[in-house]
Amino acid sequence: MPAETMPIEKTNDDDAVLRVFLPARQTAPLVFASPHSGRDYPAEFVAQSRLDARMLRRSEDSFVDELYAGVVDLGAPLITALFPRAYCDPNREPYELDPAMFSGALPEHANTRSPRVLAGLGTIARVVASGAEIYAGRLPVAEAENRIARCYHPYHRRLRGLVDATRAAFGWSLLVDCHSMPSVGGPMDRDSGLSRVDVVLGDCFAAACSPLFTQVAEDSFSQLGYRVVRNAPYAGGFTTRHYGQPRQGSHALQIEINRGLYMDEGRHCHGPDFEAVKEDLQKVAAALAAAAREFGRA
Repeated sequence: MPAETMPIEKTNDDDAVLRVFLPARQTAPLVFASPHSGRDYPAEFVAQSRLDARMLRRSEDSFVDELYAGVVDLGAPLITALFPRAYCDPNREPYELDPAMFSGALPEHANTRSPRVLAGLGTIARVVASGAEIYAGRLPVAEAENRIARCYHPYHRRLRGLVDATRAAFGWSLLVDCHSMPSVGGPMDRDSGLSRVDVVLGDCFAAACSPLFTQVAEDSFSQLGYRVVRNAPYAGGFTTRHYGQPRQGSHALQIEINRGLYMDEGRHCHGPDFEAVKEDLQKVAAALAAAAREFGRA
């Protein structure tokens, strides 16, 4: 992170599962979030898994937290999850759980029939992004409850706090949920085997934020030479839907960037164009910050 970035004061529990980075002074009504770039794999989780570390990492939005680290220089906070998506996915409802994964009865409020659960990608995933099964056997229900309590809820408490503080300070907020996607559609995707565009913008088909922000992001990426589409194959996950309430002054936009642009997907390391992509994302973030300030004056 840049030297001038100031980590937010946090509890010991939060310190273990997330980081929040604040600018010296927040000057833009934006909040950036990276929920899927966590790479702290608990030893007990690795031991439970039938997959090796390389396979488990296929679900990561690798290095997205690094790509967006500079947004704090624009006057916006950044929250990043440290726990991996394969362990607990904060871009789901808190209890999207597959009963076939667990020994014992799930709580009555669990959502056991969502499309994400049926695909094996609930709050506690059954498979990694490649479709490989994570576990050899069932998990205790208490394991799901523990992960949700230790990881999911602290992440969303802090994210909600950032969004609410931004709305209180500026009158409204824009949450930018930052993700990456495999360069080729996986076996579980609708575009399986097909090469993907550079950027997908998800605004829940214009329901999660003002059309202005989606247009600014699209124009900014396009002017930088990126191929951009909206809402296909990703229209926005739980975070975009949940925090994207424009009538309440809470806007949300999901950005998916093609991993082949910035990393070696097989080796899980930075690619030769990592810094160039990082600089471009900073330009897009700056355009959104400028548009956000103008939006507030309208």
